Amino acid sequence: MKIPHQIVFFSIFFLIIFLSILIESAFFYHLYCSSRFANIFPMSSISTQKSSPSSSLTPQWKYDVFLSFRGEDTRNSFTDHLYVALRQKGIITFRDEEKLERGKSISPELLKAIEESRFAIVILSKNYATSTWCLDELVKIIKCMKEMKIMVFPIFYDVDPSNVRKQTGSFAQAFSKHEECFKDYIENVNTWRAALREVANLKGWHLLDRSEAQLIQNIVGELWQKLSYPFLEDIEDLVGIKSRVKELESCLAIGFNDVRIIGVWGMGGIGKTTLARVVFDMVSKKFEGCCFLRNVREVCEKDGLITLQQLLIRKIFNECMKIQDVEEGLFMIKNRLRHKRILLVLDDVNHLDQLKNLVGKGNWFGSGSRVIITTRDKHLLRLLKVDEIYKVKGLNDDEALHLLSLKAFTKDHPPKDYLELCKDVIQYTKGLPLAIEILGSFLFSRDIDQWKSTLNRLKEFPKSEILQVLKISFDGLDEVEKEIFLHIACFFNNGIKNDIVEKLDYLGLYPDIGLGVLVDKSLVKMDETKLWMHDLLQEMGRNIVYQECPKEPGKRSKLWLLEDVDDVLTKNMETEAIQGIVLKLSTPKEAHWNPESFSKMQHLKLLIINNVYLLHDPKHLPNSLRILDWDKYPSKYFPSSFQSKSFQRLNRSE
Repeated sequence: MKIPHQIVFFSIFFLIIFLSILIESAFFYHLYCSSRFANIFPMSSISTQKSSPSSSLTPQWKYDVFLSFRGEDTRNSFTDHLYVALRQKGIITFRDEEKLERGKSISPELLKAIEESRFAIVILSKNYATSTWCLDELVKIIKCMKEMKIMVFPIFYDVDPSNVRKQTGSFAQAFSKHEECFKDYIENVNTWRAALREVANLKGWHLLDRSEAQLIQNIVGELWQKLSYPFLEDIEDLVGIKSRVKELESCLAIGFNDVRIIGVWGMGGIGKTTLARVVFDMVSKKFEGCCFLRNVREVCEKDGLITLQQLLIRKIFNECMKIQDVEEGLFMIKNRLRHKRILLVLDDVNHLDQLKNLVGKGNWFGSGSRVIITTRDKHLLRLLKVDEIYKVKGLNDDEALHLLSLKAFTKDHPPKDYLELCKDVIQYTKGLPLAIEILGSFLFSRDIDQWKSTLNRLKEFPKSEILQVLKISFDGLDEVEKEIFLHIACFFNNGIKNDIVEKLDYLGLYPDIGLGVLVDKSLVKMDETKLWMHDLLQEMGRNIVYQECPKEPGKRSKLWLLEDVDDVLTKNMETEAIQGIVLKLSTPKEAHWNPESFSKMQHLKLLIINNVYLLHDPKHLPNSLRILDWDKYPSKYFPSSFQSKSFQRLNRSE
């Protein structure tokens, strides 16, 4: 039978078209595979390549956790529950929300997300290996584990680890298909196999017959603890912190079911916030909910108490709630937290209202809860009736030298030729960590002459960053308490307690109550016989007076330096602002003060002069004086115009 030539022609035509399509498809498939695997796989397989850390691959964590999972197996079940639990704990988690179309390659954004994650959790389910997307992710994860030191944890979800390791069962079936589909790229299929073997050998979690809810709780708890490790490793650089952490932990008495409120008290810059933060990160995993409210004073002044109440609820419950007023916020905190075991830190509290509306009483919180309050004001802690007050101490000389060396030389010990200068810095800072850090950083990489110049300059011009922190406590004082503080800073530091109290009383400053306030706010210290303040607080107080008029000492309220007193009284300058002059010289000195110089000091209440010899008797003394203590007074008699009715104390010797 003869076939018509038309049929033969069309058959040949369609055969040519079919072959062209087949060749073109193979070509584009080759290009796809080349580009796909080039982006994912290294030049040699994981099983043969040894990774070496690269200095260019410095981890910049954007996410705490990256989740790798097979969507059709666990997206709407286990993975979703785990994701929600991680987010509620405040763990920043990346989960790919895109449902990948078959054959689509892994996106650069996803690869970057893996690189920017501190931990990767690989949820190995029955169909995990059927997805080339998942296998590509896994190869990238293992690569980052080796090169960028991210930590990888497998979860064996309804699969046996041995099936993953040996690629048996459903994993064998998946790879049988991969080997058929990727015959020309068998080396890359082997790389997938190697990645699975590696992840199966890592320590992780196995579901078995356990409750999913319990497993998720365990995973979140362990991850939270591990996320604290980078911070806890940093405590090696926090000089002197370990012993203080141990003491504060002892105060918390975690493990008992009572509710305890602990106050952490000390002067500004002493390390209260750092200590509370370290302890918070170390023990927070033991509580159902945790919240660290930083800078309560600052936030409250700027945004109000409602902002803090909303932040507390959001951090504990991971809920954004709109609170209309402070009373509503108080009601929400009290009622929602009373059955929850929480850890709460209120950092830098300075008003009782903050405590009343954020903490209230211990019965606001569930059994076993702990509250830590950091403050400069001991009186607030007494008003709240906290269970215990932990006083933060400054660094001892050895700790201070260690911290200064780390900041100034990035070494545990200073070079020998800098040792004496370092001791001078330690003497200046008196164990205050903030001051040591600021000065150490400033002195970094500076030569010996620059160190000497800095130390000389500090005597006249203290570092403003230090003074600004210390001044916060001063700014919160009433006017009378400010005057007491400035009198001590300018005139009476390191003096006899009873003598100072007597002088302040003569000046009408009510020291019995005022000194108690200053002690509670960590601004002064006193024992049975002595009253003193930290040297940097003294400098801060004197700087406040200096700033009243830097260029004209006659316009300042208090004078204590010889050059200032001599300048004002010699030139008979404008002096109405002066309220106190105390000049005590170690060796006698002659002075050519203008006899009329005291006539303009209408507000002078305190005048103490020691070891000064006047060549001319003063013709006037202010009737405002309450205390006059003048050693070597040049005359047997006071000026006739001196008729003070408010005079309290006189000590005159010739």
